Amino acid sequence: MASPYRIMRLLLFFDLPMNTKEERRIYSRFRKYLITNGFTMIQFSVYVKIFPNRAGLFQYIEGLKRQIPSKGSVRLMAVTEKQYEKMLILVGGKTIQEEVITEDPMVIL
Repeated sequence: MASPYRIMRLLLFFDLPMNTKEERRIYSRFRKYLITNGFTMIQFSVYVKIFPNRAGLFQYIEGLKRQIPSKGSVRLMAVTEKQYEKMLILVGGKTIQEEVITEDPMVIL
């Protein structure tokens, strides 16, 4: 099993305008891109993706930059798996994806 200090999580926060039909289309396309590329939603407009190491994470970020919409706000935060595990959930609980997707490469269904 890999070290929880080596495994990385990329948190992506976004707020895109949705006033016009075109802006809603851009929002939808960006959201679908995130889901198709392995991100899971942990809250509205907050998505997370796991990476085996920092090199993979930073390489992915370079490709992600080409998909970012020109308007709105998109922020990234990279944390280790150990830091992510320490996140406090004050109301609600972990999503099903968070329960299933961990640093453990073997998932039993």
